[in-house]
Amino acid sequence: MMISKMINADVVVENKSWNKKIKDPNNYIKKKIKKIYKFNSLKKKRFLLTILLTDNSKMRYLNKKFRNKSKTADVLSFPNLSTADLKKKTNTEIYLGDIALSYEIINRRSKDSNFDLEFDKMWIHGYLHLLGYDHKKVRDYKVMKRTEDKILKVLY
Repeated sequence: MMISKMINADVVVENKSWNKKIKDPNNYIKKKIKKIYKFNSLKKKRFLLTILLTDNSKMRYLNKKFRNKSKTADVLSFPNLSTADLKKKTNTEIYLGDIALSYEIINRRSKDSNFDLEFDKMWIHGYLHLLGYDHKKVRDYKVMKRTEDKILKVLY
């Protein structure tokens, strides 16, 4: 049995400011995901994730609650599984986790480029965290950055 969509994102718009910049966030993400599927190293799996489009105050709350940091963030990722568990999973449908994004930070950054590009950089960064990438060590940062750049090249 072939499953048509191998990565499926549920996009939750919590702050309506997002709709000023992206008319239909759900459709926007679906189109982008179709283009980046080839970067999925676990090809036979169907991944599900949630993307929360929110604001600084919610980001501050989430950062405090889950990371004990009293500040806002551009993107937060909440993986459902460790990298090892992700690779061990035999079922075909895997819930990767959640990504939360701050409208204000992405909008501010987009003043020097464009909103779609900044948005794509952030949700892709979050997506890679869900897949087990991190940037704690310089070597890991370089691997993650290289992967982000490859994905962005496909999108733009």
